Amino acid sequence: MTTSPHPQDTTTLTTCLFMSLDGIVEADEQWQFPYFDEELFAGITASWARAGAVLMGRRSFEGYDRLRITHPESPAVAFLDAVPKYVASTTLTHADWPGTTVLSDDLETQITDLRSRHPGEVLVLGSPTLVRWLLARGLLDVLAVTVLPVLVGAGPRLFDDLELPGPRGVRLIRSHALASGALELEWAAVANDPVEPSVHALDQRDADDLRGA
Repeated sequence: MTTSPHPQDTTTLTTCLFMSLDGIVEADEQWQFPYFDEELFAGITASWARAGAVLMGRRSFEGYDRLRITHPESPAVAFLDAVPKYVASTTLTHADWPGTTVLSDDLETQITDLRSRHPGEVLVLGSPTLVRWLLARGLLDVLAVTVLPVLVGAGPRLFDDLELPGPRGVRLIRSHALASGALELEWAAVANDPVEPSVHALDQRDADDLRGA
């Protein structure tokens, strides 16, 4: 299933996350890197090409900053060198990486203002804590997650401690299965979108068919 999730005339806040089948989002090369083949990397570089800027939380930024020092030849470093970088943090006060701005005061207003400054997409790179914060405030437009076919068992999960005032529906706008078994999934994370039973639930006949009744 594919629709057009990236309108050309608007700026969207879009995530770039990798998750195990049981919801773990911790960056761990032991279980993530075996799936980083050419097909998966092509999807990553496509998201980079659409990005007019990158938004990260402090921990994700510090991880990429270490990568910049230890592996300056990394394609991820080349991408980040070429785009404006914003770090949402109440504890970080300064960043040495050129082209980086730390957002610390009135985060909601500053992140909203990014839409008027950058065309295309503002890519939220990693940063699951920031993703939850954006979701809770209705600031995220597209929740893009690549689900890897592996069970990890323990670690931080994407929706741990997500605080919402009530159920919120999301709309699947893209799904693509890779040869490795990974799934690229994108949902429109519309703020306060109600859950519609007529859309999201099976009718009784369909449910009976699935149960073999």
